[in-house]
Amino acid sequence: MDQSELKQLLDFSVDIARGAGEVTTQYFKGSFKAERKSDNSFVTIADREAEQYLRSRIAAEFPDDSILGEEEGESKGKSGRRWILDPIDGTFSFVHGVPFYGVLVGLEIDDEPSVGVVNLPALDEIVYAATGLGCYWNGHATRVSTTASLDQALLLCTDFGVCEQYGFGPAAVALQRKVHSRRTWGDAYGHVLVATGRADIMLDAVMNVWDCAALFPVLKEAGGTFTDWQGTPTIHGGNAIATNGGLFKEVIKIVSAS
Repeated sequence: MDQSELKQLLDFSVDIARGAGEVTTQYFKGSFKAERKSDNSFVTIADREAEQYLRSRIAAEFPDDSILGEEEGESKGKSGRRWILDPIDGTFSFVHGVPFYGVLVGLEIDDEPSVGVVNLPALDEIVYAATGLGCYWNGHATRVSTTASLDQALLLCTDFGVCEQYGFGPAAVALQRKVHSRRTWGDAYGHVLVATGRADIMLDAVMNVWDCAALFPVLKEAGGTFTDWQGTPTIHGGNAIATNGGLFKEVIKIVSAS
């Protein structure tokens, strides 16, 4: 695929992520019922309507493309492209009136994560990237930090307790002891902070493919890394670590030894 066609796909992705964000803000801090799914996570009418909006826009523009969404599953296509959608990443934040939630739009082309958009509508921030086109934060090129040592690093995690629950507790503790600071600015927002140079490492012990698909190209094009806890670049690992690149080997060495 040439760069001009990829740029068109990126522009479309940004547009629909903004539109879905507008759907969510109609409900954010408003009156809605939060339900529990089978995995005990929250879902709301905002999740469902935002995904329906995204699906309808994609189906109208690219009827031969596959679509996988968190709330409605997968509809198969035949084009070799697959859209991977998380209408509200960070629904826990959303239902508690905390603005650290995002709309995630990812696009695989021939099984490669190639386009990613993270719209944080309540924060008025949007970060987006496509393979070879760079990463942008509110329209301006952005890069990861230049932090070169763990003792100067800011470590983020969605939930350190979940790391313990899923067997990553010792690794998370070891990293916390090595870094300068740690915070729980989690979900996609934490990965965006790494991509935009505002944090250095982000840990997620449990991730689905729709949590990862948009983040992979964003971190890669910003100069960072997005891998599973074994250090493999993938959106299918079931967990994730984002780094600024310079700290990657040391982070994985500590995780592997813990």
